[in-house]
Amino acid sequence: MTNRKCFISGIAGQDGSYLAELLLASGYEVHGIVRRNSVSEQQHTRLDHLGEKVHVYYGDLADLSGLERLFRDLQPAEIYNLAGQSHVRISYDIPQYTVQTNAVGVLNILEAYRSGCPEARFYQASSSEMFGSSVEADGFQRETTPMVPVSPYGCSKLFGFSIVRNYRDAYKMHASNGILFNHESPRRGSNFVTNKTIKTAVQIKLGLETTLELGNLDSYRDWGHAKDYVRAMHLIVQQDIPGDWVVATGETRSVRDMCRYVFNSLELNYEDHVVSNARFLRPQELPYLKGDATRIMAETGWKPEYSFEQLMDEMIDSWLCYYSTSR
Repeated sequence: MTNRKCFISGIAGQDGSYLAELLLASGYEVHGIVRRNSVSEQQHTRLDHLGEKVHVYYGDLADLSGLERLFRDLQPAEIYNLAGQSHVRISYDIPQYTVQTNAVGVLNILEAYRSGCPEARFYQASSSEMFGSSVEADGFQRETTPMVPVSPYGCSKLFGFSIVRNYRDAYKMHASNGILFNHESPRRGSNFVTNKTIKTAVQIKLGLETTLELGNLDSYRDWGHAKDYVRAMHLIVQQDIPGDWVVATGETRSVRDMCRYVFNSLELNYEDHVVSNARFLRPQELPYLKGDATRIMAETGWKPEYSFEQLMDEMIDSWLCYYSTSR
């Protein structure tokens, strides 16, 4: 491939920053957009260590003309759409914005791709939340599992997933979906349950907090490391025939299990500190997710390198280091 130019929407997010690192290490010229923030110092926190190696522009999935202009000018060979409103619980508070970004935004970037650089390859960040309450008899969710989302977030992601498939078939575009199950890292926002739990547990260990309030402790999730999952994104785009792939570890644990592991690692008993607060419950709960990644493993050779325990330990160490240097 002579054109080594790629474009990442949401480049300053957890996945976008890890993907930028991976693509830079693979010899790509990396471009991406971030939404304007009134506190500009916080715009590129996850990208600061990359310096001027990445080319970052202000942009938004709602701005079709801006996306069209960028694609005409850049002519990327690969497009990764990772931007969106990514918090499931908050999607109930801002459903219209969630749909505008996660559904109409995908349509906008597909239109910009179709008109500006139709020979490029396209990746859409789809989500396990699209499966909702649908689970196969063997306890897994896979590419053939019916999708019955149970949140505005899941519904919006299902539209994005479906419109990518439609454009792929209607316009013969190399557009693929990665159906990613939950993936975390030290770069995860601290309002998500994993990093919220770990950050607060470390604060409790250091005497800075006493209580951790969470929602449903008996929700089960399939948690992997974002570093592993961006490798899967890149492999999906390299396939000769576009398609849809589940990316998951194949293991599921409850929020309670996670709390137990994290607090035990810090020599604490989670039962002494963790309480359930109805404020953090979803109006419609999603009790269980576990993905079957057989297809991507067989067709690309991908497999996760991080275990759940390694992921948790890395996130714990990150917060311990943060507080040891900031106190």
